[in-house]
Amino acid sequence: MAAVDAKQYRMVIDGRLVDSASGETMDVVNPATNDVIATVPRASRQDVDRAVAAARAAFEGSWSRVSASKRNRLLMKLSDLIRDRIDEIAALETLNSGKAISSSGAEILGALEDLEFYAGSGTKLMGETIPAPYGLLYYTVRQPLGVAGQIIPWNYPFLMAMWKIAPALAAGNTLVLKPASLTPLTALLLGELCLEAGIPAGTVNIISGPGASVGSYLAGHPDVAKVAFTGETATGRLILQLAAQTMKRVTLELGGKSPNVVFADADLDDAVNGSLFAIFYNSGQSCEARSRLFVQQDVYERFVDRFASAAERIKVGDPFDPEMQVGAIISRSQLESIEGYIRLGIEEGARLVAGGKRPDDPSLGRGNFLLPTVLADVANAMRVAQEEIFGPVAVIIPFKDEAEVIRMANESIYGLAGTVWTRDLGRAHRVAGAIETGVIGINTFATAMPGLPFGGFKQSGIGRERGLETLKQYTELKSVLVNTSPRPVNPWNL
Repeated sequence: MAAVDAKQYRMVIDGRLVDSASGETMDVVNPATNDVIATVPRASRQDVDRAVAAARAAFEGSWSRVSASKRNRLLMKLSDLIRDRIDEIAALETLNSGKAISSSGAEILGALEDLEFYAGSGTKLMGETIPAPYGLLYYTVRQPLGVAGQIIPWNYPFLMAMWKIAPALAAGNTLVLKPASLTPLTALLLGELCLEAGIPAGTVNIISGPGASVGSYLAGHPDVAKVAFTGETATGRLILQLAAQTMKRVTLELGGKSPNVVFADADLDDAVNGSLFAIFYNSGQSCEARSRLFVQQDVYERFVDRFASAAERIKVGDPFDPEMQVGAIISRSQLESIEGYIRLGIEEGARLVAGGKRPDDPSLGRGNFLLPTVLADVANAMRVAQEEIFGPVAVIIPFKDEAEVIRMANESIYGLAGTVWTRDLGRAHRVAGAIETGVIGINTFATAMPGLPFGGFKQSGIGRERGLETLKQYTELKSVLVNTSPRPVNPWNL
């Protein structure tokens, strides 16, 4: 892994590339080497104020009155610019996040699908006519909210930025987006591409800074009409409290401890391979990762052996090596947190059957690498089965029958995603319907696709991403009543 000269990036506020008002900066680190690769502005409340003011001026001045068809053309121009630079953006994403280059490329393509989905959706925002008495006309219209404050996590930096920016713009809003402090680079580049596409100054503003100060101030800002946040549940609770002060509209996509249910009649090859991808993709750093593996007792030992053996064959290493399937953990502190959970699981009585350590390859020693880890014989009440580890750790739990696995799957504060593996389609639909989760797959590891609403039950969030429901959540629904009667209006006979 070659060293990289650090580059200085700037924020995008009111159509210009700017430094922070204080001149302070933050270092950005490559998780695969822990070398500094860039510096970015360390925004303050003053920078939030000027970004929100720019967004509000743009909204009131022009953007909300730009036709949906013109917004469509601008977003498609943005899509063309991104498509021309996919390799560059994917490389920057891998450099900043530590994820495998093959994953970064696929995620940029996924972001383009989301952008193009929403580019054409603004023209589909329609109201309704409501049956009314003679002489009256009732109808509804959808109007953009105004300024959206958007805060995204470090696990999918470019993709999450697009999940937020595309629907907000398509619906006619302006925005201020704050990427995670650890991974701001591709979001800042995206802001520059928005300007290049011709999106008016002030419509898209990208600021970089600490979540505890800048993110919380943005979430509570009185001129922000909606806050959209993706991240951990504890922070989501704080965002909700801040937004409540001014009754902002809120979308929260939060944590998960998603169940992956394997029945004895499942195709075990598919179940093993699909389950591996569902937890170990992106080093397990996915909110929807199916980290609780419930396996029916009749095939439990056979599944555990095959799953553990396959996990040990996953290629972990240099994220820029196209042969690698899993890259680095985002930070040294996150790596140490995951290792703490592995030790805890063993102390709780789990059996370590794969991984559980850093790679032996000395060339990876400076980075934050961890082998895919499998803990078997886990009880559902253990902390490793209830708390979000957010790393490449699968816990395997045996179950007897359908009723028991539904009960155990639902014994969680989370309800984001899930998967059911079985050849019995009747049972597949029963279990999918009974598990308390916002998205569930049947005989597939996939859960998040463009156009399919994505979000959680319980403490996994509020609202949905990635579908037409998201577009509506960036609008207010207004009811209009019209008097069409030729008779004068005089209800009191005055």
